[in-house]
Amino acid sequence: MVGRSVGVGGNGGEYVDVVVEDTANGVGGIVIVFEDVFTALDSACLTQLKELSAKRRLIEESINDTSHITEATAREMAGGLTSRNQQNLIIQIDSVSDSRCANRWISELRVQWTSILGSSSTFKLNGPKYYQINSLKYELGMVLFLYGVTLRALAFEVLEDLQKSASLLKKSAGIFNYLSTEVLPSLQDILPPEKPPEATANVSSAISFFCLAEAQAVAIKMAEKKQMSSALLAKLHYGVTQFLDEACAFLPSRSRDISGKFMDFIISCRNLHELRSSRHLAESCKELNQVGIAIGLLDCALKNKNEMPGNQSWRDVFKSEVIEISELLKKYNKENEIVWHEQIPLDFELPPMEGRKIVTATPYEPERWERQLTFKT
Repeated sequence: MVGRSVGVGGNGGEYVDVVVEDTANGVGGIVIVFEDVFTALDSACLTQLKELSAKRRLIEESINDTSHITEATAREMAGGLTSRNQQNLIIQIDSVSDSRCANRWISELRVQWTSILGSSSTFKLNGPKYYQINSLKYELGMVLFLYGVTLRALAFEVLEDLQKSASLLKKSAGIFNYLSTEVLPSLQDILPPEKPPEATANVSSAISFFCLAEAQAVAIKMAEKKQMSSALLAKLHYGVTQFLDEACAFLPSRSRDISGKFMDFIISCRNLHELRSSRHLAESCKELNQVGIAIGLLDCALKNKNEMPGNQSWRDVFKSEVIEISELLKKYNKENEIVWHEQIPLDFELPPMEGRKIVTATPYEPERWERQLTFKT
């Protein structure tokens, strides 16, 4: 989420993910010094606590300067030793016999993070809003969330290497899937009414599908370079639409808790790829001399197109696609009048849209330390 990245808008005038672009002033946490709260009984425990504090400090220092980072730096910054140490710490704290003592330690940490997906982030009248939740699972979840969006941003830094970019997006999808199934569910019962969307399992599920949609969009770029058939491109674009439909299913259509800008971006990308799927399917039909069906598909796509996106850069990309379809429709209509004389099918007689998904999430498997931590109680 940090830095400027390109969304699933496609080639040529790209959709810029302005939700991501704002993150430099968005997701962030209050500085935590673990060794000041948890009193270690031995040097090994103290070393691990200090290492955890240092890695978290690196996250804070890097939050505004993550352009052109490497995958190794991203892993160090958010998802590598930091999450591994935190998971070890959570396991050890959970095993402390005196639960009141453990709860006191955690409350003294004052785990606080800001949100970029929350609706309140749109109106920063008094600076960023911090959400405090006294849970190490919350801390782990937000760090992993940052790791996932950092890899996603990195995927668009290396877009010239399409294989690498798709690989990073699939890794990001795996991290969000892990968050939604393994980390965040146990946190839901203790979340306050006013909470950051990033701490909810549904949002992580949605972003996992969103990253898969972006990975498939990158795969489409590779297919285009290989000059794959229009029929296949139509199915791949509709596969992106299906991924985004799955993402939307996890998000409320109208919510005061989630940024409208974020929702608009997902829906705009979904509608754009549906249009592109219709265009490629029409081209495929034309190649088979099914001119009437091709005309019907293009006409139906224009009639059923959704409203133009509100963001100007997204609107330009969407408008460009509409113009291309309109020009193609005009061309096919003229050919049909002169040469083919085919009847145009009604909308319900047109072939249904078919999608093909060719990407899957790379499972996230955190490393775990077996080292025993000992604290004064």
